[in-house]
Amino acid sequence: MSKIFDRLNDKKVRDLRVLADFISIFCRENHRAEAKGPFPIKDDRLRQSLGGKDLVLCQDCRKLVEHGIAKLLLCPYDPKPMCKKCETHCYAPGYRERVREVMRFSGLHLIKHGRLDLMAHYLF
Repeated sequence: MSKIFDRLNDKKVRDLRVLADFISIFCRENHRAEAKGPFPIKDDRLRQSLGGKDLVLCQDCRKLVEHGIAKLLLCPYDPKPMCKKCETHCYAPGYRERVREVMRFSGLHLIKHGRLDLMAHYLF
């Protein structure tokens, strides 16, 4: 498992943080009535890359972030391209569409709520 985390470069750390934050926003706004629990992060390097905070997500969003982290860590490309521009789509069927939905919703949510500072932080 440590070999996988050796591939964790600055770009992948940023991508992990964006993925986790966007899924957290999506879950908070769309799954208010669902039972939520902490996303278990056992590896300290992964916890640190996610900002050192616990993610509190519903079961579906936990599965989505878990799948996204696994695919990001196992990405064979260096440098890693944006997933939507990648030749090899490694997300399992259904997950790719769900990640698109999460990114679209959360990005618009940040813009609508005047958090352009966060959008700039995520993009640059």
